[in-house]
Amino acid sequence: MNEAFQHYTELLPALLISWGGNIAGALLTLTAGFIVSGWAARIVKRSLGRSARIDPVFHTLAGQVVRVAVMVFTLIAVLGRFGVETASLIAAIGAAGLAIGLALQGTLSNVAAGVMLLLLRPFRVGDAVSVGGTVYVIDSIGFFACEAHLPDGPRAFLPNAEIWGKTLVNYSATDRDLRRLDQTYGIGYGDDIGTALDILARVANEEPRVLKDPAPLIKVQKLGESSVDILFRVWTTRADWWDTQLDLLKKAKEALDAGGITIPYPQRDLHVIQSIEPGAAASTAKSDAS
Repeated sequence: MNEAFQHYTELLPALLISWGGNIAGALLTLTAGFIVSGWAARIVKRSLGRSARIDPVFHTLAGQVVRVAVMVFTLIAVLGRFGVETASLIAAIGAAGLAIGLALQGTLSNVAAGVMLLLLRPFRVGDAVSVGGTVYVIDSIGFFACEAHLPDGPRAFLPNAEIWGKTLVNYSATDRDLRRLDQTYGIGYGDDIGTALDILARVANEEPRVLKDPAPLIKVQKLGESSVDILFRVWTTRADWWDTQLDLLKKAKEALDAGGITIPYPQRDLHVIQSIEPGAAASTAKSDAS
């Protein structure tokens, strides 16, 4: 008994030195990892904050991802000091991540699409965007989905993967902040084309929201079935586009009426040709003979 006690007593200092060094090293590694992870997260967040194209929501997420990644590597290093096979541990973590990724494939695709939307910023909150041919007004951009509403009021919930996988048209972001306005006015074939063109040109010049550069384009577009169609193409600012379009319709109609230009109703001439059956022709001939 005394010999066994003496044996363990002799081993105790070596065990304390060995395990104590590992524990102290592990504590130092954890402390350093915690400090470095926080420092790296702040650096990433501050760097992303300098870019106006990256959504503020993404700043915090990127910082948290970096922090978690640093802490994971720190824990793996700590376990390695205690003799844990880190290679097998990393393989197990990778396999678990793969299984989780396959199980959450649809959700992760929405997250990936949300990250791309936040990074590239094809639209912002408040923009009117056409997705798959339907126009939505964006209310918020999230990592899984975007909240929006239709122009006439109903709310919509759009998964990010569905948005990213389709062609987007942002009506709130235009080239040089301009929008083109195309209207067509049909006049009668008996009306004077030159007079109609002059009237429409005057309407465009008198409208202050119509831009002089690019210049208005007012030309005969085609000869329709019942009218001569005139193309009325002008440019305005994006903010004035809708109001200008509605006001020009009223002003152009009133100006054309005042100038004696008619806007004909759609009409079509029908020529009815009657065919006479052979039997009916013979009876008609007999009656004529009598």
